[in-house]
Amino acid sequence: MIRYYISLLIVSACCSATLADQNDPAGQCMVCHKEQSAGLYNQWFSSAHALHNVTCIDCHGAEKKDADAFEHYGATIATLVTPRDCGICHPKEMEQVGGSHHARAGEILDSNDAYMAHVAGGQPVAIQGCESCHGAKMITIKNSDNRLAAETWPNSGIGRINPDGSLGACNACHTRHAFSKSQARQPEACSKCHLGPDHPQKEVYEESKHGNAYYTHIDAMNLKADRWIVGEDYYEAPTCATCHMSATTTQSLTHDVGDRISWTLRPIVSEKLANAGQKRANMQDVCRTCHSKTFIDGHYYQYDATVKLYNEKFAKPALAIMKMIENKKLLENPASFSNKVEWTFWELWHHEGRRARHGASMMGPDYTWWHGIYEVAQHFYFKYLPEALNYQDPEVTAYIDNLLTNDPMHAWLHGSTEDLKKKIKSGEMQKIYRQMFED
Repeated sequence: MIRYYISLLIVSACCSATLADQNDPAGQCMVCHKEQSAGLYNQWFSSAHALHNVTCIDCHGAEKKDADAFEHYGATIATLVTPRDCGICHPKEMEQVGGSHHARAGEILDSNDAYMAHVAGGQPVAIQGCESCHGAKMITIKNSDNRLAAETWPNSGIGRINPDGSLGACNACHTRHAFSKSQARQPEACSKCHLGPDHPQKEVYEESKHGNAYYTHIDAMNLKADRWIVGEDYYEAPTCATCHMSATTTQSLTHDVGDRISWTLRPIVSEKLANAGQKRANMQDVCRTCHSKTFIDGHYYQYDATVKLYNEKFAKPALAIMKMIENKKLLENPASFSNKVEWTFWELWHHEGRRARHGASMMGPDYTWWHGIYEVAQHFYFKYLPEALNYQDPEVTAYIDNLLTNDPMHAWLHGSTEDLKKKIKSGEMQKIYRQMFED
């Protein structure tokens, strides 16, 4: 702590010296912003950037040819600080971010998610409800004070498409102007975007034992330490950063959040990602800090089975039915999402199905069952199938009849409660799902 205050005094002395030279752009920035936006100034002044004499102009300085550059009190600057800008000092992190799932989050702008927001909602909610997290394609215009269109600025979306061609926004996790490592290490840093009906990682984490351990031992997490290796510098609990990014005794910190993810839980039917074996080994290396191999293998054994259950019992049949309805042109209205059955199918996989899979992946039982497979099953049997049958198409009807009659996972609908209970007690019902546990 004494060293910290000495460092601040050194920074203060450096800044004072800079301020003495009013022709220095950095000094001019500090003079004005200390008065006009004191919060911004003080965030920077207490940061590691200030400690290393990284000033406003070092990050915001721009070339006159840059699309978003403008003159500001004698300096050429840009409001946007992009990963390419940060990469001048942090080249490894820039490269990792550029190749990550986060950098591709802006692809949602051409997806069904964005389409629905625009047609069922409208542009204002698409901007604030979708692009705020996923990132906007930044539009530059000449008649704006900072060359940025108000429709796209402010925006700190994780997959922001920047005028310089880079993807992402470092301040989505390291919020300006402190850019704190300790903040980015905490689960709250992820919770702006990773929550809600379709990807409730925040809520799943909070209900899990990992979240419980974190919130009850936060004072022991050593969050402000320069080095932050799980098992050595802290050991009470993991955070999102611990599992997906932070260093272990055998792995370096990575800013590619996909390096340790083996399944993709985003699409209708989950699939193993490329190089899934190595990615799973990377995550299991984190787990071994606190858990035995038997524990870890058991978790993945159960997790994989739940993902396969969702895939085989619900997602694949639901998708097959939806494709039949679309290919046979049975939908009443031509526009996507202008038909009730499309909304039911969407919520089945995009909301309930994702919740179930994320709950299983992060050991959140309530989201695995009550907010997950329970709602998948309810909507599949009592909303989606009846809506599909309403089309009275022979092929669709035959497919559903065969599914409910001959598939042992669905035939329970025609059984008696007494017989079904006997099958559960005898283990016969469980045998139906043994295939889910097979590799």
